[in-house]
Amino acid sequence: MLKSYLKIALRTLLKHKAFSFINIAGVAIGLTCFLLLALYVKDELSYDRHHQNADRIYRLARTFLSKDGTESLRLGHAAPPFGPLIQQDFPEVEQVVRLLDASALVKYGDKLFNEENMFAAEKNIFKVFTFKVEQGNPDKALENPFSIMFSKPMAEKYFGREDPIGKVVRLDNQLDYTVTGVFEPLPAQSHFHPNFLVSFSTLNDDRVYGAEGLRSNWGNNSFSTFLLLPKGYDPQKLTKAFPAFQNRHIEKDASKYSVLNLMKLTDIHLYSHLDSEMEANGDIQYVYLFSAIALFILIIACINYMNLATAKSATRAKEVGMRKVIGAVRSQLINQFLSESVLLVLVSVVIAIVLVVLCLPALNNFTQKELTVRALLDPVFLSVLIGITLFTGVIAGSYPAFFMTSFQPIAVLKGKIASALKNGKLRQILVVAQFAIAVVLIISTTVVYNQMRYIRNYKLGYSKDQVVVFSMADDSATNFESVRDRLKENINIKEVGRSSRIPSGRLLDSQEAFVMKGDSLASADIIIKFLAIDEDFIPAYQIKMAAGRNLSRDFTTDKTSGFILNETAVKLLGWKTPGEAIGARFGYADARGQIIGVTKDYHFESLHQKVAPIAMYYQSGSLRRVSVHVAGGNLKQAISHIESVWNERFPQTPFQYEFLDQRFGKLYATEQTQQMLFGIFACIAIFISCLGLLGLSMFMAELRTKEIGVRKVLGASVGSIVTLLSQDFLKLVLIAIVIASPIAWYGMHTWLQDFAYHTEINWWVFGLAGIISIAIALFTISFQSIKAALMNPVRSLKSE
Repeated sequence: MLKSYLKIALRTLLKHKAFSFINIAGVAIGLTCFLLLALYVKDELSYDRHHQNADRIYRLARTFLSKDGTESLRLGHAAPPFGPLIQQDFPEVEQVVRLLDASALVKYGDKLFNEENMFAAEKNIFKVFTFKVEQGNPDKALENPFSIMFSKPMAEKYFGREDPIGKVVRLDNQLDYTVTGVFEPLPAQSHFHPNFLVSFSTLNDDRVYGAEGLRSNWGNNSFSTFLLLPKGYDPQKLTKAFPAFQNRHIEKDASKYSVLNLMKLTDIHLYSHLDSEMEANGDIQYVYLFSAIALFILIIACINYMNLATAKSATRAKEVGMRKVIGAVRSQLINQFLSESVLLVLVSVVIAIVLVVLCLPALNNFTQKELTVRALLDPVFLSVLIGITLFTGVIAGSYPAFFMTSFQPIAVLKGKIASALKNGKLRQILVVAQFAIAVVLIISTTVVYNQMRYIRNYKLGYSKDQVVVFSMADDSATNFESVRDRLKENINIKEVGRSSRIPSGRLLDSQEAFVMKGDSLASADIIIKFLAIDEDFIPAYQIKMAAGRNLSRDFTTDKTSGFILNETAVKLLGWKTPGEAIGARFGYADARGQIIGVTKDYHFESLHQKVAPIAMYYQSGSLRRVSVHVAGGNLKQAISHIESVWNERFPQTPFQYEFLDQRFGKLYATEQTQQMLFGIFACIAIFISCLGLLGLSMFMAELRTKEIGVRKVLGASVGSIVTLLSQDFLKLVLIAIVIASPIAWYGMHTWLQDFAYHTEINWWVFGLAGIISIAIALFTISFQSIKAALMNPVRSLKSE
């Protein structure tokens, strides 16, 4: 019987080639989108799960509070003393491991490279995290100071086919390290990716960090600290004990300004959005969003098939009636319809898998991932794919199967089915659902595009174009004036400024600020961020002054006691105008002096954050970042000059630079990707929806063939018939727009709240989405309506 079902199903599909092609195309495209997005979601949900103890590893995070109790700084890192003290005070914790992320200049023989992702790691790291160690003893590789382990790609880069064990490399042209092991790099689905592991005990050396700093420095919150808890242990027990722990070890009432929290390792990638992270994380909201889009497009594809199948069902009504007359029972007819549907979906699945293979490189390029088709062969994913295939086939074919087989054969053969088919409320609801989803995607795409354009055109308060940025070592501070003079010998270089951080980064440094209260300096009640600058930083970025002046070489005291604040800091400190702050006594950390200038507010960080209050002053030893403002049109020549000066002054260090506007663009890479994906899937949703609308218009035109013939005989024009056939469908599209608009507004309004500065959702966005939807729907409907209106009425009436 099954063989018979499949044979008839195949014959039916081949008989109606155009119908089958449209159906297969719609379902295949829908399944392709579903599979691509499912691969993305599966990848996002798999982060850090490769570690054997992933469900028991927790990261220590530290949050700083303002005096009013609000959060001022949320860090995914902590101070170095926390690790050993937690192990000491909470013996139930099985392991505590600390990591310190750094970069270094690595030299071996004639090979010299600036390297990122170099982690100082405690020797028990392999007892907490699961690494595959290719060479070396994991229990002892990081035991001795000045030991270093290479990832396999890095070992091949430096040593080729040589055995790296025992080789000596030099870091930062200062200290020698012995290679003690080689490990496989962590998979892409990890929230951190070390290229090198350096023994943590190396930090005890005063030339590196210093043992005293590791024991007592509570202010350097740069250390990633992970805890391995016993099975079944409730992490809330530790969290509740942390306030007393801090008060005991840091100072009395330390818990009033410092809060410790634990986050599960497997939650970090999707749920952690702190001010400091080891790498950029994902977002669970995007997982929900793309899961919803995948499901919606699959639903649209199913609706599309149901509408097209129903459109053809009328031509098969008499077939169903004749089958019933000669003895076919309803279950056999249902199985016949479902087998056709499942066969069509199977063909669509094969095509969809081919399309997935072809589209994966583009998706990887959009999302910066390394998704592979091998994930489809995962037993769980494969079972889900089979389930989706059967589910889609059964759901898509259920309506025509159960609906068409419900009629009595006498009613079918007498033609009474047509009146029943006209009252297709369910089909109308499905079309409304299709277009509502499409309209939501159109509105979302438009809003995301507007926000990205808003960001690109937003006045940041400084010049980010034609700015080249690079880093210099601490010892360069003593001879920087000569370097600056050499750089400015080229007429294309306008300014050369230095700072501790550069715009587009995060302002994570803050100390206690002091203002005059009465006759003495007293602690301010607000958190003010710190930025070390030299005399040329403000001119290099063309930051405007609101009052006072910039740091100047003409005033020797500026380097020791001159402070510059931004407008936000001045307002929060109580001055009504920037001018009132000029000349006022001010203190920051251990420095004391007076305010000599106030800058206009500028957006140092991304537009996701509000403008922070900033205190700027000269601090020798912190001015590692160099910003070179280049005159327009001569960028290549200027960079060539900068590189030649660098090689002249620092021949042992490779020259590496970035453009500031590119760094700025990276801040919104996720939103750019979202905009692209929204646009693509909106187009796909509209395309599939139009196929469904085409199916319904074909269906209604077929049922009203004789009505159209009578109207033409009575003198109806082609235009009036087209209007008659189109108006019902346009009503459905209008209903979809009305339903979709508030849903899209709520979703995008929520999304925009992630930006401290954002555009508004204007009314024309909904009008544009409506016009696009109506225009596309009208084009789709008119194609079939005009065809029906132009039909010779004799052909439609001759059978009566």
